[in-house]
Amino acid sequence: MARALILGGTGAIGRATALRLLEKGWRVDLTGRSPRRFDSAVRDAGGRYVCSDRFDDAQLAAVVGEGADLLVDCVCYSADHASALVPFARDADSTVMVSSKAVYVDEWGRHSNSTEPPRFDGPISESQRTMAPSNVDYNSREGYGANKLAAENVLLDCGAPVSVLRPSKIHGVGSRRAREWYFVRRVLERRPVVVLADRGRGVDHPSSAANLAALIEVVAAQPGRRVLNSADPDAPSVLEIARAVAAELGHQWREVLVDDAPGGVGRTPWSVAHPIVLDTSAALALGYRPVGTYSSTVRASVSWLAEGALVDRSDLDDDFFDGSFNYAAEDAYLAASG
Repeated sequence: MARALILGGTGAIGRATALRLLEKGWRVDLTGRSPRRFDSAVRDAGGRYVCSDRFDDAQLAAVVGEGADLLVDCVCYSADHASALVPFARDADSTVMVSSKAVYVDEWGRHSNSTEPPRFDGPISESQRTMAPSNVDYNSREGYGANKLAAENVLLDCGAPVSVLRPSKIHGVGSRRAREWYFVRRVLERRPVVVLADRGRGVDHPSSAANLAALIEVVAAQPGRRVLNSADPDAPSVLEIARAVAAELGHQWREVLVDDAPGGVGRTPWSVAHPIVLDTSAALALGYRPVGTYSSTVRASVSWLAEGALVDRSDLDDDFFDGSFNYAAEDAYLAASG
């Protein structure tokens, strides 16, 4: 039985990948630092959790053990992280590094974390210009994409069959910063109105963990050195995302579409000045077929968020959402605008 080892596997990508591979007969081990985050569905399907720190070289070597047929690294953020993985990637049949669309820049050098938003001419292919690699703090806005690119380079240059996947806005059960919470919480709190800035037209391509898992299965069967974008087959607008979440929860609200509002009212996790869409034709040419569209694949995570919120919201109300639920400001804006 082939062994897959998913490093940092207790999040959305690890969960979806483990379930898909287990269904296809793989033996799957997932690592993480908190047993509490090990998903019961993965456990029940036969997945094995190993408490291990990906960033401790000794623990990494121990969990790899005698090797793995497939290595999937969901938490490789820097050149140092990549260098630690290289010896094991050389022994694996196939290695997958989960990178990010944050590496891409427009013709002025602006990226998705820039203060000034990027403006791409159309769908972004893998040949699009990228940031310069750097070892600046990878937890910073300027450092995140630059460090991801540096990590990509180390792995792609090591001679091993490494597939680098560049997703966009990841969604799925187990997401640590589940952006759909922006709308799910509003539904649970029975907000009768949803305000959307830029008239809800913003497009920042989502990437379902289930679709990422399908692509990982494809590259596992076809080892090689490559870079592939990974995103849903559709790129919904903010308005379409709001409607998909509300429909899944059977909620109706009045949509107030505005060009702009003070204090960030109506700004969502997908709100961008210019469309960001990934070209996934290279993955399709390899034989990858998406599991489903955004609206079909997001259903499970919307249900997961709604059900989890009834038990414990502490994991959902992350600092990432600071200011996102300022209903007083929304109500004041609505009252002032009539």
